[in-house]
Amino acid sequence: MTSRIQHTTFDARDAYAQSVWWCGVLGYVEDPDDPNLPGHEECMIFPPAGSDTPAESRGRLLFIEVPEGKELKNRLHLDLRPVDGTREEETARLLGLGAMQLADRRRPDGSGWFTLADPEGNEFCILRSDAEVAAQGG
Repeated sequence: MTSRIQHTTFDARDAYAQSVWWCGVLGYVEDPDDPNLPGHEECMIFPPAGSDTPAESRGRLLFIEVPEGKELKNRLHLDLRPVDGTREEETARLLGLGAMQLADRRRPDGSGWFTLADPEGNEFCILRSDAEVAAQGG
């Protein structure tokens, strides 16, 4: 017997704003039958349709409003791999969307990552793209 992840939940000050921001980062969408609206205390976003993976298994993100702000480092975070472009290009794009750079963990051999934070301070990392990894032999 096993379990599967239904969705990953983030506490938020503004669930709607976070859902919109992460849709821009990941290319996710909201449920057209239950759209996220300003003032909603819970906002779910999904990877776009067209995958062979069933909807209930497609890595949904849920943002739930809570009264307290973020105070400490996340105990769980997302590691993102660029689909188009390089790690540096994706980092620049996300900084342009309002992310904050927290750390540069790139190594001289090209491996490593950038640590960023979303507009509410939740940390996440940007890894090298698959093409960058393949170009350096793994």
